[in-house]
Amino acid sequence: MRAIVGQQVSVASARAIWARLEAAGLTETDAMAAATDDALRAAGLSRQKARYGRALAQAGIDFKGLRDVPDAEVVRTLVAVPGIGVWTAEIYAMFALGRADVFAPGDLALQEAVRMLFALQARPLEAALRALAEAWSPWRSVAARILWAYYRVAKERDGVM
Repeated sequence: MRAIVGQQVSVASARAIWARLEAAGLTETDAMAAATDDALRAAGLSRQKARYGRALAQAGIDFKGLRDVPDAEVVRTLVAVPGIGVWTAEIYAMFALGRADVFAPGDLALQEAVRMLFALQARPLEAALRALAEAWSPWRSVAARILWAYYRVAKERDGVM
């Protein structure tokens, strides 16, 4: 759910919305599944993210079981839920599951960090960045964290929630 909250908003906005969800008691699965649109909107979720949050809460995913499956299966399981795309699934695998060899090339901060670091004219597109990151296997998650740290210093702002 935290990854859904962080989609397409600044890190500061995501943190503020998450804090409001916590204060309202809406971060637990049962509470999210039963929450009204008005309650979720009051906490800062868009109508679409409220729908995604409820869909995730009602999906019945065995999150503990995801720890024991390959990365590709984690991504497949999560993207089956409305509102969860590949970026969200990869971020979940990296942060929640602690996977060492996952990379989220759709992440704008990673794209921008690579652009700056390699002095590229433009940000690499997702497919190009995914191909570039292959060379960093089996430590692509570590590379991502280094790139986010570089982005934070170079841009003087956070690039990941």
